[in-house]
Amino acid sequence: MKKILLLSLTALLGACSSMNSTPQATLDGEVFYLQRIALPPTATLEVSLQDVSLADAPAVTLAKQSGTIKGQVPLPFHLTYDPADVKPGHTYAVSARIEEDGKLLFISTERNSVDLNAKSLQPIRLRVDQVR
Repeated sequence: MKKILLLSLTALLGACSSMNSTPQATLDGEVFYLQRIALPPTATLEVSLQDVSLADAPAVTLAKQSGTIKGQVPLPFHLTYDPADVKPGHTYAVSARIEEDGKLLFISTERNSVDLNAKSLQPIRLRVDQVR
């Protein structure tokens, strides 16, 4: 009986450890804009981490966060990605956009490169510009 219990516990622990075996890395930061205006309560924020290495191909998204905005700028974000997706020699960038009911209000207009091979990643500040 003890052997069966021991084998069952060993199998259960093995299953639990394999469920969380995918390593995760995170990238944190905040989105801001310079205009002195409040965001509408229904505005949404989307922040993406992308591989932008190839100029003639669509960017590959490694991580994305989107949802309704709670509060005003600066708007924090937290991206989780798989470090196995990071390829040596590739270029990565973070971009952001703020929308309301599908209408674009703000978007990042400059490339915000990030070195995902760095030992420790510093929080990123992403500026977005108002769309007219």
